Amino acid sequence: MLNQSLRKLAIAPIALFSWIAVGTFINTTAQALPGRSTEDVGAWIKSHPTLRPRRGEKFLVRKSDTAAQRFTFQASVLPPGKITFSRDRSTIRTERIAMYDAINGMSLSRLQESLRVIYGLDVYQDFQRAQVIYNYPNQSAINSARFAKTPVREALRGELRVGDRYAYWVEVAKPNQGKAFTGQMTVLLKKDLNKLESELRNR
Repeated sequence: MLNQSLRKLAIAPIALFSWIAVGTFINTTAQALPGRSTEDVGAWIKSHPTLRPRRGEKFLVRKSDTAAQRFTFQASVLPPGKITFSRDRSTIRTERIAMYDAINGMSLSRLQESLRVIYGLDVYQDFQRAQVIYNYPNQSAINSARFAKTPVREALRGELRVGDRYAYWVEVAKPNQGKAFTGQMTVLLKKDLNKLESELRNR
């Protein structure tokens, strides 16, 4: 089962604020982020009061109460987007939070709060101050998705931000009618931003 903190994040958004205060107090400064070694990040994930990986989990943590509500955290030595070869296999380049909630739905604000709880106030404020350099879809992409009859692609709403410390990729899948159920927040190195932006613009 999810620990009580994660349960409030994934299942009870109304009761989220009291838990956020506790989470921020416990974890005011992230110990491991993109750019740190796999050893450092692995140790941080293992000791994190919210992530709490199960036996056998190291860089990929999955939590779920039911099929209708899921949470995933993944740290990777690869940049986000299309898989490319990386000579450096000892440095984490991407950390991704993914959430699915078919009961309460998903929103940008819930993803932002998950960022704050997991990484603390410094990273959360870096995200808040970050400049939006690209958001999607534009009308041309929407028309193209409709013509190709790909509703999933049409539903994707996202943005790229660049802060003082990191770059951020936020995405939710929101259909024209109804609410979003899935979303992801990715923290990445700023040096990998151009690659990701190019791929998103051309997908």
